[in-house]
Amino acid sequence: MSITQNSKIRRITDSTLVVGADIAKKVHVARACDVRGVELGKTLTFHNTRHGFVGLLKWIQSLMVDHSCDNVVFGVEPTGHYWINLAQFLRHEGIQVVLVNPLHVKKTKELEDNSPTKNDRKDARVIALLVKDGRYSVPHIPEDMYADLRVGMNERDRLSGDLKRVQGRIHNWLDRFFPEFTEVFKDWEGKAALIGLHQFPCPTDIQEKSTSAIVQA
Repeated sequence: MSITQNSKIRRITDSTLVVGADIAKKVHVARACDVRGVELGKTLTFHNTRHGFVGLLKWIQSLMVDHSCDNVVFGVEPTGHYWINLAQFLRHEGIQVVLVNPLHVKKTKELEDNSPTKNDRKDARVIALLVKDGRYSVPHIPEDMYADLRVGMNERDRLSGDLKRVQGRIHNWLDRFFPEFTEVFKDWEGKAALIGLHQFPCPTDIQEKSTSAIVQA
């Protein structure tokens, strides 16, 4: 066992409340256990809204009081982007959020009940057990301007990718349907070329026009 995993296991003490949550688009499911894996309290279902997050926080605080816990480790399986708002809310409340590997969740589910089938309640339980055993990673979630920069960079990358795909499609269309176009216009993105494509997207459109009609267009 690695030193890193040992330190993660030591992070979970007798006074730690371990929570696992199955994340979905609108409704999440959370279950809690102690350092030995004994389940604490009842399963909580809460919505992916601030009101739902506040309800989760009250549920956690109640369990901490009932079972004499002084710290919480909250584990989630990173499902798309749906976990990020919850993680930011919990971190603001002083609760550590960790991530578990989806492959580990799948394998552990089979050990739990000999079935890999998807079940929100079961997944939340498995996530909590993986956290208890130190099989998690600590995410880096930027804040303030750094969060804005990450969003901006992601959007720029997405838009750049979209632009390249559109450019590729247009090159493909020109090669297939209007190969003569690039003999007249070296750069199809030029102002005159774009006007020409807008007015005469196909060779037949030009064939049907006289020279004067093309100039006037």
